[in-house]
Amino acid sequence: MTKETGVLSTSQKYKYYETAVQCFESDIDFLKDNYKKIYNKEPLTLREDFGGTGALACNWVKEGPKNFSWAIDIDPEPIGYGIENHLSKLTKTEKERMKFMEANVLDKFDFKTDVIVAFNFSYFIFKKRKQLLEYFTRVREGLNDQGAFFIDLFGGTEARSELVEETEHEDFSYFWDCDNFNPITEECQYYIHFKTHKDNQKYHKVFSYDWRMWGIAELREIMEDAGFSKTIAFWEGDDGDGGGDGEFYKTETAENCESWVTYICALP
Repeated sequence: MTKETGVLSTSQKYKYYETAVQCFESDIDFLKDNYKKIYNKEPLTLREDFGGTGALACNWVKEGPKNFSWAIDIDPEPIGYGIENHLSKLTKTEKERMKFMEANVLDKFDFKTDVIVAFNFSYFIFKKRKQLLEYFTRVREGLNDQGAFFIDLFGGTEARSELVEETEHEDFSYFWDCDNFNPITEECQYYIHFKTHKDNQKYHKVFSYDWRMWGIAELREIMEDAGFSKTIAFWEGDDGDGGGDGEFYKTETAENCESWVTYICALP
């Protein structure tokens, strides 16, 4: 019988989250490959907005001695986890090229980077077009002339349906729960739950997301209004069995499906 109470430790919840949700190695490969296709050179500086534990930013500096990164988040808890579990594992020189910042992504910063990312659908927190335009404008101001802004997003026929998806991992199960969706405002409430296999303990609402669902077309239009000169839409290839193959390609046409995750790139 599954136990339905309990609170995960800070360490456990971020460890489970990173295992279930993130793949910073693939993200870094995607960023570097597509930046190089655009500018014919390697990107060296990265700003990770809504950076959380900063896993991507910490691993970015491992890519080379000229790589620098900043991870920005307003919440000190994931930053603390990242410092203890990611920054601590870097070499002395790598640590000097990586910086956590407890700040609001709407702030103005005194540095610019080649790449800025807002992953894990984090910008969905901005529910009004005016708010999202302000954020995208700040990002545009924070890029070098040869810069690129990458976001990920999800959709599909199931994305706006109230359902729970369970994914099994070695030591735990991950639950992605669309608890509520309002078709009039496009606002939604998502939760992440975990269940540990060892003690069959389920932990409810470990992470909570009060979001607005944004679509590819409207995001690209807002990016253009923010001053970006060009936007690129990506789509994931088919593995032949009805799933994605992990390879993303530029396109202006795609077939809708029950669930998809993809990227948009915006250029200054």
